[in-house]
Order: sequence, then C-alpha cells, then structure tokens
Amino acid sequence: MQNNNPSPKPTTKPSIKGELTFEDKVVQKIVGIALSEVKGLLTVDGGFFSNIAEKLVNNNDVTAGVDVEVGKKQVAVDLDIVAEYGLDISKIYDQIKDVIVREVKKMTGLEVIEVNVNVVDVKTKEQHEKDSISLQDRVSDVTDKTKDAVSKGAQKSKAALDDGMDKVKSDEPARVN
Repeated sequence: MQNNNPSPKPTTKPSIKGELTFEDKVVQKIVGIALSEVKGLLTVDGGFFSNIAEKLVNNNDVTAGVDVEVGKKQVAVDLDIVAEYGLDISKIYDQIKDVIVREVKKMTGLEVIEVNVNVVDVKTKEQHEKDSISLQDRVSDVTDKTKDAVSKGAQKSKAALDDGMDKVKSDEPARVN
C-alpha cells in the first residue's frame, strides 16, 4: 500500500524581531525589594527598611541606595549598607549576593556579574529603631507644622475676604427701601 499523504512539515516558530530591555529603575526595584529578606541588613544608604518583625518599615523608595548598571545580558550592583552590630557581615554579604542573583535572574533572565557592598555603618537593632523612629517623628512634625501653617493662612485669608466683603456691602446704598 502506498501512502498518498504528504509527510507533515516540521513546525517552526515564526521569527519575530525585537528585543527585551530593562530600565535601571526596574532592576533597582527588584534588588531593593529582594533585600528585605536579608537578615542583619538594617538599611541601604538612606533607604528606610529594616527586618524588624520581618516586615518592611516605611519603604517609600526601595531603590534608595541601590545603584545598578544594566546591559543587554548582564547586571552590576553597588550598595552602601548599614549592617546590624554583632553579626557576621561577610555572611550578610553572601545573603545579599544570593538574593540579588536569584531574584534578578528569575524576573529578568539577566546575569548578575558583580555585587559590590560598601558597609558605611553598623548599629544595634535598638539604635536603628530609635534613629528610624526619630527621623519619622521629625518628618511627621514638619508635615504637621506645614499643615498648621497652611490652615492658619487659609483662615486669615478667609477672614480678610469676609472683612472686605462686609466693607463692600456696607458702602453700597440699599437697593430697596
């Protein structure tokens, strides 16, 4: 018997041109969020996070203190950190490298070829909490004072406007007798 069906053609994926690129800020954010799981890392150069109760605290900008250089296939990362006093900083550094390499590779496919960490300070958790709270209090105080000043200014403006309107009304002759 002869098979008249032509042999099936091998299926090939159509070739679509283009490339995938990542802004530095995307990789910075991945790194910044990933660093939250590193025990003993109190802050990254002015960033406001710590591992107190395993939660991020006040992480308005997780990219603060994270510098990256992103190429088409590779990434280099530079960090200035504050480490927890009494812990092995070389182990903290190993954790930092591991988490950065894992998360950047998982999310972008890029290879992390360099992680440079500059330890700028060491603090106890208690000192870090105190410093963080006092900074938050200072920011809150400034915010409250600004609100108060704006509110008082608005009240003064309203009072001046009301006085001006009263004056205008009293100077006008009555339209109806």
